[in-house]
This record gives sequence, C-alpha cells and structure tokens, in this order.
Amino acid sequence: MGSRRPFRVGIGGPVGSGKTTLIERIVPLLLAADRSVVVVTNDIVTREDEMHVRVALDGILDGERVVGVETGACPHQAVREDPSMNLAVLAELEGRYPETDYVLLESGGDNLTLTFSPELVDESLYVIDVAGGDKIPRKRGPGLILCGLLVINKTDLAPYVGADLARMDRDSAAIRGSSPYLFTDARAGVGLDRLVGHLELARDAWLTQGSPRPGVSGVSGVSDPPHDHRHAVAGR
Repeated sequence: MGSRRPFRVGIGGPVGSGKTTLIERIVPLLLAADRSVVVVTNDIVTREDEMHVRVALDGILDGERVVGVETGACPHQAVREDPSMNLAVLAELEGRYPETDYVLLESGGDNLTLTFSPELVDESLYVIDVAGGDKIPRKRGPGLILCGLLVINKTDLAPYVGADLARMDRDSAAIRGSSPYLFTDARAGVGLDRLVGHLELARDAWLTQGSPRPGVSGVSGVSDPPHDHRHAVAGR
C-alpha cells in the first residue's frame, strides 16, 4: 500500500450471530499484541452496538475509539453499494488516530448475501452461529463464499439446538474450497487466538502489497491436512 493507513476488517453476518461479542473479545487480544485499534459499528436507526462495545471495553479501549453509524438503510447498502457514510467516519478516525493498526468495522445484521465493498475494507469476516441450524453452510450465499474467513460461532449451543458440528465442518469445507473457516465460541474465547492469527497474516499480506489472501495454520479448510472433528472446532 502506498501511504500507510490501518488495515480495515469488515465483520458481517445475520442479526444475533455474535459479531459484536466477537469484536469485544478480539480487541483485547489485538491490544495485547501491541496493535492499535478503532471500532466502527453500524445500526439502522440506533447506535446500540456502539454503546454496547463502549461499555464492554470500558477501561480497555478509549471510548472515543468506538464510533457508531446510523445507516438509515439496509445494512448492505452502507457497506457495499454506497459506503460513503462509513468512509467518512473512517477518514475522521484514521486522521485522529494515525497510529492505528486495525479498523474493525461491524455491519448491521443482514442475510447471507452481505459482502463488503473493496473500497471500504481490506479483509472480511462473515459470522454465522450454530443456533441458526447446521443447514446454514449449505444455503451458501455470497457472504459465506466470498468472505476472507467464515466464522461459525456459538459452538457451545450445538447440543441444545440439535446442530451437527461435524456436518457443518464438511459442508463448510465444500463451499469454501481453499478458503479458510473457523469454529468459535466467542463468549468463552474458544478459537479467537486462531482468528487473530488469521488477521495478522492477512494484514502482513496486505502490507506487502497484493500478496494472495492467506490461509492460517490451525484454521479449518480443505487445504489443511485431513483432520478430525475435534480439530475443526478449534480445540473444543
């Protein structure tokens, strides 16, 4: 990249999949790795997620580094078709905190078609949750297929909703091809070290200008060596 700016990570997925919790859990890990972070949240008519992140990270991240955007429209409109509102916020934040290493930009909850404009982010995560049913990977959708990393969250709920994690593993491998996916339990911190490892490798590739998007050792995907189900669910 020419002039240095932060590495921008878009985080999308359906309502309730755990996007906000994921941000609240990985920010401390990034800070512990000596990375500087700002957070941008998107809601349609409120700034609820901004307030939630500020409270959750009180004493960990300066609240001024968390900014909410009221999009007033469908979530995908603000991160794909017309990201101008988010770009304006990023310009202001990146100007105020020029030392920032990461921008974590959360989309409002949307359906499986949500993707991010390449003008807005450099890498994207798409977060689904086990409670939505083990059929979700088979539904495909651009969000699941085109993201840099598919995150399958809330693995702890599988026994309570009758979800088959081994089936989700097989189906995710089928739709993702050589692209990585990862099982997490964000509330318990399971799988988050691997997620941060993916972000670090993706940022390194971005900093070296146009390197292929990386896979990550320990992140599931058909490019990994054959693995059993326990490996696929990130240490559970």
